[in-house]
Amino acid sequence: MKTHELKILAEFFEPVRNGEKTFELRKDDRAFRVGDVLILREWDPRTKEYTGRELRKHVTYLLGGIGLEPNYVCMAFGKAIAGNV
Repeated sequence: MKTHELKILAEFFEPVRNGEKTFELRKDDRAFRVGDVLILREWDPRTKEYTGRELRKHVTYLLGGIGLEPNYVCMAFGKAIAGNV
C-alpha cells in the first residue's frame, strides 16, 4: 500500500467531500493500486497555492485500459478516512 498526495481543484474537492463524486481519473504515473491511500489536497489555480483542506481516501477499485486513454486509470474510493479537513 502506498500513499499518494494529489492536487485537486476546488470545483472537484467539494463534490468528493460531500460524497457526490466517488472516483478520480488520473494519469497512472504512480502505479496506483487498490488499497492505496489518496491524499487529495485542494488547489486554487488562481493563487497557485493549496487551500489547506485535504481529504484522505482508500482506493477501492481501479479501472484501466477499456475506454480510457493509454496510461490513465479511473480510481473508485469509499468513505473518507479519519483526519480529513
